[in-house]
Amino acid sequence: MGTVAYMSPEQAQGQRVDSRSDVFSFGAVLYEVLTGRRAFAGNTALATLSAVVNDAPPPLEAPAALTQIVSRCLAKQPRDRFQSMEDVAAALERIVVKSTDHHPSIAVLPFANMSRDPDDDYFSDGLAEELINLLAHVTNLKVTARTSSFAFRGKEQDIRRIAEALGVGTILEGSVRRAGSRIRVTAQLINAADGYHLWSERYDRELTDVFAIQDEIAQAISGALQRTLVAKPGRHTPLFPAYEALLKARHHLKTYAPETYARARDYCEQAIALDPAYAAPHALLGFIHLQSTTHTGRPLLAVAAVIRREAQRALELDPLEADPHFLLGAVTALHDYHWGEAERELQLALASPSAPAEAHWAHACLLSTFGRFEESTREMRRTVELDPLHVNWRGVLMAHLVCEGRHEEALHEGRKALDIAQNEIHPHLAMAEAFLALGNIDEAVDSAERAHRNLPHQSMGTGFLAAVLKRRGDADRAATLLREMGETPIPLWGRAWYHLLCSELAEAARWYEKMIDAREIFAPVYATSLYTKELRASAYWAKLARMMNLPESRVGD
Repeated sequence: MGTVAYMSPEQAQGQRVDSRSDVFSFGAVLYEVLTGRRAFAGNTALATLSAVVNDAPPPLEAPAALTQIVSRCLAKQPRDRFQSMEDVAAALERIVVKSTDHHPSIAVLPFANMSRDPDDDYFSDGLAEELINLLAHVTNLKVTARTSSFAFRGKEQDIRRIAEALGVGTILEGSVRRAGSRIRVTAQLINAADGYHLWSERYDRELTDVFAIQDEIAQAISGALQRTLVAKPGRHTPLFPAYEALLKARHHLKTYAPETYARARDYCEQAIALDPAYAAPHALLGFIHLQSTTHTGRPLLAVAAVIRREAQRALELDPLEADPHFLLGAVTALHDYHWGEAERELQLALASPSAPAEAHWAHACLLSTFGRFEESTREMRRTVELDPLHVNWRGVLMAHLVCEGRHEEALHEGRKALDIAQNEIHPHLAMAEAFLALGNIDEAVDSAERAHRNLPHQSMGTGFLAAVLKRRGDADRAATLLREMGETPIPLWGRAWYHLLCSELAEAARWYEKMIDAREIFAPVYATSLYTKELRASAYWAKLARMMNLPESRVGD
């Protein structure tokens, strides 16, 4: 039974094997080294084979990162494992590098709402988010973005596990209690390695003193971490009602629905009316309009002027804000196709220590437009580092890796993304892209099916699935999916992608022109990708390139 315990499920069933069977065997050996017992054991060889094929090994008592590596090695389906021993070695090396990285880092968890009114969650969340923004100005301190930090809301988890998931060394947690005009804030800074408190404090103040409390907490944390907080000169202290309205606007952006976007816009406008000198609600209003083009289907053509107006007003009120430069860079690139000016604005945004993850994403989009995929991948890695539990960012990173030709690495990132959430479209779709690039058409179809199932009305999953089905020979179902997309798919890229993947260049060019006319983000982002290679070699490209203000010399070939 000795060698049987290290067989892969496909070996045990007499199926075709490849390098992923070696990965499984290595996982079984690593499990035994860590535990002193075999991952799969039975009283007979047949019982052991059955365990290999059907059973999960007993839970592994080891650090979460190492447990994740072993679990992935021992996945029953070859597609869910590391795809090579080189991938396994790289994952193990990352654990070693991470364990020796002493760069200070912090995540601010959502503060507990201890008030009688549960609707006050917006206020406790807002306090934590303001602290995230302030701590970004502490020198050489890595601060996790809100989306990832707030993923642990209401979950009783070990601080060390949370810190490991977010890749940070310290955690700030606290609570807020409002009573009339008074506020009580408690805050604790915890060392994730041993769970000990590095600092804690309680503040009993007037509600309007919340800004001073935020500053004092940030100063105390920078002192505890032996770092310097760089204060913004001439910072405007907003009127408290306007500040509350801004917090409510942010609170409504937790879900991507038209009605929540409408409420968030209303609160921003209320904040502006209450305090015309307050820059933040102008920047947030511009951001809401930009996000609505992705999440609620509003065309960029309809909101570009509003985005630009709000960003410029925010900069007039506070020239040191990073978000307005990001907004101006995004709209200048994606709407105006003025690439040099867009690069300048994005560099101004990225120069700020509080540059949002979205600024790195926008810069990655600009770099990919000119075929600079190695650089765009680095920017998307920075985005993921800032917001590690944001599954869609990981999916975008995977797409850039595929365009760079790093297909196995994209699959590795995909499995990490699916460990976080299975119900998003982007990781499944990017895995389908990687499998197709590797020539694994059946696995590409399988991943595309999952993407389509998770968001059936979004055309990207539908278009890609239809194309790979047609390439595999299932023309009837491909035609059915194409009919479902119709003549007004959202986004238009799904239809253009289908024709590109099927080498139908006339139709691909027609739909690409529609994308450009609509100022859809995917037109420039994929302009120099592997998907447009045939189109760039055709007579159609010169016109399309001129429309996007790109060189007609088929840049990126």
